[in-house]
Amino acid sequence: MTELAKIPLAGVIGHPIAHSRSPALHGFWLRRYGVKGHYIPMDVAPADLETTLRHLPKIGFVGLNVTLPHKEAILKIADVISDRAALIGAANTLIFRKDGKIHADNTDGAGFVANLRQSAPHWVPAAGPAAVFGAGGAARAVVAALIEVGVPEIRISNRSRPRAEALRADFGAKLVVYDWVQAANMLEGAATVINTTSLGMAGKPEFRVPLDAIEPGAVVNDLVYNPLKTTFLAEAEQRGATIVDGLGMLLHQAAPGFERWFGPTPAVDEATRQAVLSA
Repeated sequence: MTELAKIPLAGVIGHPIAHSRSPALHGFWLRRYGVKGHYIPMDVAPADLETTLRHLPKIGFVGLNVTLPHKEAILKIADVISDRAALIGAANTLIFRKDGKIHADNTDGAGFVANLRQSAPHWVPAAGPAAVFGAGGAARAVVAALIEVGVPEIRISNRSRPRAEALRADFGAKLVVYDWVQAANMLEGAATVINTTSLGMAGKPEFRVPLDAIEPGAVVNDLVYNPLKTTFLAEAEQRGATIVDGLGMLLHQAAPGFERWFGPTPAVDEATRQAVLSA
C-alpha cells in the first residue's frame, strides 16, 4: 500500500469558542485554494491548555490560532516566542514545528495595519498623533504596530488609568496617557483614532466618549466587528472621518497563519469578507 501524506490540521482554541468566525474564514480559504486540510474550533479550559497543546501535533496538527482567555498563558508554554509576541505579551498564532517545538507569534498588529492600508489607502501614519481607546491586549498590539509604522505620538486612555500607565512604561515616551474623563481631548489634532475596547459591541455597553473633536479626514477604526458599523464609527463618519471596521483586522491577522500551515498566501478580498459575514 502507498502511504498517504498526512492531512494538515489547524484550528482555533479558546474558552468559549462557539462564537469564533475563524472556522468560516479558514474553511473558505481551504475551499478556494483546494487544500486538503481542516480547521477545527476547540473549546479548551485553561487547566487543560498545556496538555492539549502537547498532544495536538501528534495527531496531525500543524498549528493553531489562539483566542481568549489563552493568549497570554500561551507564552508560558511555547518553546520559541517571536519578538512581536514578547513585546505585546500575548500570542495569537502557533506553529507546531517539525522538531517538536511550539513557536508562538502575534499577527494582530500586522493585521491591524494591513486593514488600515487596504481600507484607507490614503492613510499616512506619520501625518499626526494617534488616539487609542483601551489598554488591553488588543491595544498593546495596536500600539506596537503604530510605533513600528512611524506614528509620532500615541495618546491613550483607559477606564482604569493604571493599565494605560503600564503601556507607557512598556512602550516608552511616544505614549501620552489621558484620564478616561478627559479622553475626548485626545481627539484634537489626531490623524488616526482607534477603539480597542469592547464598548459598542453587541451585548456590551455603548461607547459614550464624546467624539465632537474628531478631525475631518481622520482615519477612524473600531476593532469591534459585531455590529459591523458601530455607533462609534457612525458618529465619526458624520464628522467627516474615513471609517474602517474591525472585520478586516480579523481577516488580515489570519492570513499569515494560513500560509504557514497550509501553503497558499490567501487573498483578503470582498469574497472573503462576505464568506465570513454570511457564516
